[in-house]
Amino acid sequence: MVPCAGRFPMIGAAAPSRPASQEARDDSLLPFAVEALDLRGRLVRLGPAVHSILSHYDYPPIVARLLGEAAALTILLGSLLESHGRFQLQTKSDGVVDMLVVDYEAPGHLRGFARFDAERLKAERPASPGELLGRGHLALTIEREEDAARYQGVVALEGAGLAEAAHNYFRQSEQIPSFVRLAVAESVTPAGRSWRAGGVLLQYLPAGGVGARPRDLPPGDAPEGAALQSVPEDDAWLEGLSLAGTLEDHELVDPSLSGERLLYRLFHERGVKVFPEREIREFCRCSRERIEKMLASFSSDERRDMVGDDGKIGVTCEFCCTHREFDPVQFE
Repeated sequence: MVPCAGRFPMIGAAAPSRPASQEARDDSLLPFAVEALDLRGRLVRLGPAVHSILSHYDYPPIVARLLGEAAALTILLGSLLESHGRFQLQTKSDGVVDMLVVDYEAPGHLRGFARFDAERLKAERPASPGELLGRGHLALTIEREEDAARYQGVVALEGAGLAEAAHNYFRQSEQIPSFVRLAVAESVTPAGRSWRAGGVLLQYLPAGGVGARPRDLPPGDAPEGAALQSVPEDDAWLEGLSLAGTLEDHELVDPSLSGERLLYRLFHERGVKVFPEREIREFCRCSRERIEKMLASFSSDERRDMVGDDGKIGVTCEFCCTHREFDPVQFE
């Protein structure tokens, strides 16, 4: 993934340079590059936006954490769309959380929800987000407005969580060495309890594509005991992984730690370049006009089946939980 155009001075490297900003910004995406190691990345920090999404429903804490991870991952992946288009992350699995849907609409609108089985959650008591998802698939869809193009990638969910699924996607579909780290926490402040989320995506993208050693996909029909391809990692990527591996979850969700200071902690020895920050905010595309248009597309008999005991057609948005009522007469 290529960072957006426009460059800031280097942080912690040769001139031109400046001190890392101490200003911690919530609901922001910060693209960056470690040019000495051919690394490109994105750092996302979420506060009020993710808290609002996780508060629309009375999610159990473990489900809220999973949805928070999905929100952070969606921004990291969807931010490839600079100014137009839509990116959607959706899971379908046999787990307690059988569906997650998170939409990112460029340049920075976010919404999402999780569907889960409350009875299974009480009975099975899954201990990790990966166990919540179970087995199924993760679909990543890009819709570009300028050419009405639609692209989709699908990767298996195997009980290991969203970050591992993203690793598998990049390894199998993009063949780009990538590192993903996601974190979600509930903080307590004088104003009350609130959710926070963060994530980082780091990728090895050598200039001209030279340096990254391609790997064959694992042969599914290889005989037992057959020697599989073993390709050594590039030194620059190994160093980048080593530095990124020192990242702690609490650093990703610390409201007092700025994104630039965090990147400086990780990569100051090599120098890190930051790009213009992008604002993220919760925004639901539902509206009364959209729903009226949808209801008008149904037949009279279909709308009649939708009428409740109060004589109205009630529609609740799954994303923002907004309930709207319509008089069926208006569609006749």
